[in-house]
Amino acid sequence: MSNNRSGVFIGGLMLGATIGALTGLLMAPRTGRETRKLLKKSADALPELAEDLSTSVQIQADRLSANALRNWDETLERLREAIAAGIDASQRESQAMKRKNQSDAPTPASSTVADSDSLPNHVDN
Repeated sequence: MSNNRSGVFIGGLMLGATIGALTGLLMAPRTGRETRKLLKKSADALPELAEDLSTSVQIQADRLSANALRNWDETLERLREAIAAGIDASQRESQAMKRKNQSDAPTPASSTVADSDSLPNHVDN
């Protein structure tokens, strides 16, 4: 982030210096001929200044883009980890619920010998 701030600061500084120089030239008590010469020199320097500013902005944009991609990759990795942890926790909870349901289920009553003896015998002869 500090690289981005320094790039913005440098760009602003260069733009402010250009505006200040032009304002100073126009307000200075010189003859028209002298002012025109200075304006021509300044105008000749503008393409170079614009190129420097463009290069600076491009460098800062590349840094910002690289930082954004790195942050995006880190965010995706954290999201993958969170999803994996959620799936794992869900599976463990499901298994725990199954074990609990199996241990709570009533066992079927088994018939004993006494029960079968107490039933009436219907034998038709």
